[in-house]
Amino acid sequence: MKFLDLARYFEKIEATPSRNQMMEIIAQLLKTASHDEIDQLVYLSLGGLAPKFNRIEFNLADKMVIRAISKATKQSKETVTKNFKSTGDLGQVFQSLSTHTSSNLSIQNVYTKLLATAKDEGQGSQDRKTSTLSELLSSVDKLSGRYIVRIVLGKLRLGFSDKTILDALSFMEHGTKEGRDDLDWAYQVYPDVGRLAKLVKQYGIKNSRSKVSVKLGVPVMPALAQRLKTSKEMIAKMGRVIAEPKFDGTRVQIHFDRNQALEVRSKQQDQLFTDLNIESSYWVKSFTRNLDESSHMFPELQQIGNQLSAESVILDSEAVGYDPQSGKMLPFQMTITRKRKHGIKEAISQVPLKFYVFDILYKNGQSLIQLPLKKRRDILTKTIQSSDGPLIIDDYLITDSPNQLKSYHHHQLEQGLEGAMVKKIDGPYTPGRLGWNWVKFKEAEGSQAKLSDTLDCVVMGYYRGQGKRSQFGIGAFLVGIRSGSHYLTIAKIGTGLTDEQWREIILRVKNHKSEIKPKQYSDISKILTPDVWVHPHLVVEIAADEITKSPSHSAGFALRFPRLIKFRDDKEPNQVTSIAELKSIKN
Repeated sequence: MKFLDLARYFEKIEATPSRNQMMEIIAQLLKTASHDEIDQLVYLSLGGLAPKFNRIEFNLADKMVIRAISKATKQSKETVTKNFKSTGDLGQVFQSLSTHTSSNLSIQNVYTKLLATAKDEGQGSQDRKTSTLSELLSSVDKLSGRYIVRIVLGKLRLGFSDKTILDALSFMEHGTKEGRDDLDWAYQVYPDVGRLAKLVKQYGIKNSRSKVSVKLGVPVMPALAQRLKTSKEMIAKMGRVIAEPKFDGTRVQIHFDRNQALEVRSKQQDQLFTDLNIESSYWVKSFTRNLDESSHMFPELQQIGNQLSAESVILDSEAVGYDPQSGKMLPFQMTITRKRKHGIKEAISQVPLKFYVFDILYKNGQSLIQLPLKKRRDILTKTIQSSDGPLIIDDYLITDSPNQLKSYHHHQLEQGLEGAMVKKIDGPYTPGRLGWNWVKFKEAEGSQAKLSDTLDCVVMGYYRGQGKRSQFGIGAFLVGIRSGSHYLTIAKIGTGLTDEQWREIILRVKNHKSEIKPKQYSDISKILTPDVWVHPHLVVEIAADEITKSPSHSAGFALRFPRLIKFRDDKEPNQVTSIAELKSIKN
């Protein structure tokens, strides 16, 4: 397929407000694509070059892309910059300045050139990247260039995600969504939608499921918990359970192989290992709950080989910072400072981590996710045989007594933790938030607010400040919750933030502002329309006194006295509170 044909599909998708119509267009696109190109087509459609866990960044700033557009269109940088200031979209700028109307480059041609550009590293790489991007733009039509520029800048934003691709694959084969169960299972175990599309194209949906299994280096979608109010409800729904401490840390999935070749490290990484006195002889990778690779953030995991009685494992854990002086656990906002690309040595000394391991998903070449939890726990105990290192097996309680479970939960709260996580003793490892396999207690009334729990919301836009707030450029912000792949407004928040938090919000949304309302946002009333729209990116945890009915908010509900608890860097927009969860909290 020519890339120009793909660009025409992008244009059609961009102009389509209906999610179902969008899905049908994507299904037609996937049906038209060949087996050899469908994975690349899927990655490009999602605005990248690879699945999220193997993210490939271009690392080209606006000014470098302006240079490339200037050279490709034979226009001055001043002209390109002037147009950019007017439109805010360099893809649109290229389209308006280019004179090319046709191109013969295939999807594979463009993908290969973009991949080579992104992977160019070392001295002079920025200039080389700019030059190769300019050459590519010179050889494509204006419509293709519009989308290529947006992909390079990470701003394609066609308004759909991996889940829409799964819907489209089912629709491509069945004309309905009846294939979603098999596709969901395969995606949860191996979350590479490009590879899955390739398998479906070759084998069909049913047969593709048998081609997917847990693999080292590919994160399994993490299991998540439902919420229930009382221990009685939990025992009634789940029977005999395992209760574990619920830590206020950051989720880390650890992949270890004693025999696999080490990754090639940069000079900076080698120097960091030397400074930290770490001798690495094992292959170790880690991933966040959002599937981002985080290996470089946690160099202490290179030391776990001496703790493990296994050739290879995948472990599920919660990383928690602790005070090196007192040994006490640190709050989430301190732990999350370890998630960084630079200054890692200093961060380790200020916030050392312990990795509380609560599950094992794979050992010595065998997937364990279908085994009962108690069996996996027994294997875990035999696998981590030493406490001399960063890994710690968390404690647990087996019970079918509501009173004992309630007492255990309160004991964890008294220890400064978030209470208890409760799991079916015979449950498999179920990725995602399905069924009643894992549950957590709703927060005790008065812990953060009068609601039984806090909400995770996405920032949808903000309002410019007045008076003292004018110095920040923000006086309030609009947040929403999830309904399928769309977002519904639930609260406008303008009080309760420190000056530092106001500054931080502006900084965090700076690169995600939009001139128009993002298509993922459902109809928003005029009185709530923000001064500046923000693409779904920033997730915040919000507390409130109560949930009330609202004719103004698109969720149909509003939060009374909403306030910011913290920024949730460990969550993505598709993981915010859903409308169904909101009703559960309300009840």
